[in-house]
Amino acid sequence: MILIKPGRLFLRLCRKSALYMGFYDLPKDERMALAMKIHDDLASDCASGDRDFFIHYFSNPDTYIRKNAYLAAGRIFSWKKPFRTALMHTLDLLMNDERFHVRQTVVNSAGEIGKGDFGLVRRFFDKGLFDPHHTVRNAVIGSVKKMGEVNPGPVLEWAREYLHHDDKEIRREICHGIELRGRKYPQDILPLLKTLQFDRTARVRNTLVHVLGQIAYKKGCLPTVIKDLQNWENKDLVKDAVEEIIDVHHRYRNFSALTQEQARAYIRAEGFQV
Repeated sequence: MILIKPGRLFLRLCRKSALYMGFYDLPKDERMALAMKIHDDLASDCASGDRDFFIHYFSNPDTYIRKNAYLAAGRIFSWKKPFRTALMHTLDLLMNDERFHVRQTVVNSAGEIGKGDFGLVRRFFDKGLFDPHHTVRNAVIGSVKKMGEVNPGPVLEWAREYLHHDDKEIRREICHGIELRGRKYPQDILPLLKTLQFDRTARVRNTLVHVLGQIAYKKGCLPTVIKDLQNWENKDLVKDAVEEIIDVHHRYRNFSALTQEQARAYIRAEGFQV
């Protein structure tokens, strides 16, 4: 007679069930209970050396199940130090899984860990940046955004290494990935952005202009961006960036520190023709 652990039996029933309910199909109290169960199940796998629960949750078609799984992985790394080695070993193995949702969730898990220790998880981003599936590559950029917001030093140094990669999509994605840090601290990413000012690829150039707009509308950011742009050599790109910045102050008028006219007046006072 073959004995099946209750948790593993639960997984088998879930896989066979035709009545699968998404995370947000559940009442709030059941969502909270499920989030706790995901955490406990993944911790159980770390303790036992199994991967069934990781595979089940990481491959789940529901975005929010996967999100709770990668958040749980981050908490396990932070809270349960004896499980760290097992967790990292499991993530390394699953990074080679054929299912893109699994690889995506591995990268997002690494992003949670990388908020505190980027060096430990850098390999996941080096690999994920070139993943054949766009979902995994997008997870890299999303993780770079959240890590760069709280652990900018090593993350921006990593980004710098890829800003001039031969693949134009890599350059574009990295440019986009460092945007979030720049929304609060534009001075941190402006030196990196400046190195892209003569990129001839339209998608990279357009992303650069977009990011310059995005980092200029929060309180105190416009002067930092405009003063930096005064020292850029590509005047055509600067002109497009200034137009984008003025337009962003209208599009995001409910969130921007200045009105569009105030932004325009400041930019004009700094010597730009607008």
